[in-house]
Amino acid sequence: MGDYTLDKLRSTLIRLEDTIIFALIERAQFAMNPCIYQKGALEFSGATGDRNFLEYFFWETEKVHAKVRRYTSPDEYAFTSPLPEPILPKLEFEQFIQPDDINVNEKIMDFYVHDILPTICKQSDDQNYGSSATKDIEALQALSKRIHFGKFIAESKFRSNPEEYIRLALANDREKIDELLTNKQVEKKVLERLRRKALVYGQTLDEEQEGTSKHLRIPVDVVVDLYKKWAIPLTKVVEVDYLINRGREAHKASQHQL
Repeated sequence: MGDYTLDKLRSTLIRLEDTIIFALIERAQFAMNPCIYQKGALEFSGATGDRNFLEYFFWETEKVHAKVRRYTSPDEYAFTSPLPEPILPKLEFEQFIQPDDINVNEKIMDFYVHDILPTICKQSDDQNYGSSATKDIEALQALSKRIHFGKFIAESKFRSNPEEYIRLALANDREKIDELLTNKQVEKKVLERLRRKALVYGQTLDEEQEGTSKHLRIPVDVVVDLYKKWAIPLTKVVEVDYLINRGREAHKASQHQL
């Protein structure tokens, strides 16, 4: 399995926790600026076509990223389309996960804009539209990477027990697959670790004792809820969808060999 051991995959997920928390802290320094999420708002009307300002900015950003082959990597998922072909030569990646078209970025965008931003930003307009959108993109890309990384975890689990996952995939038993994937103790540890990180990273360090700051840059509960209510459940959706596809394709392949 090369670098794709379960321990290695989990260490990547732990590192992404830091990226996500810092991205939220960076975004929280600006006001909500609701107009950048509304189609045809203010002076953007006409300039951004049928996209809102964030979608337009995101699309322009992803065009550049696509040209330098970001989205040829198996752990990167674009939010916008159409995107140009890379101008750099193709890279050969070790194929660990099987090809699929599972992409939940629309759901990620929805909970980020409607549930996360209102809890970390002041409900006002400070006209820092470009800065806000830049930080949004960083946070959204990190969340997307973390959630879609579930495919790597799912593939690792599939390889440890292919017969069972094939059987459940053919029965379309999503509930049982979800049960097999769920480890309550691990999830509890993740949420506890996130709480500690959010408390430490969010401090302004203007107090004598660390961990007691009354002036956190983002509420600790927001980070914990982000994972508990959205990131972990959505990762499981990705994992279950992937394992249903994976099991069915593995069954087809075995039938062809007979």
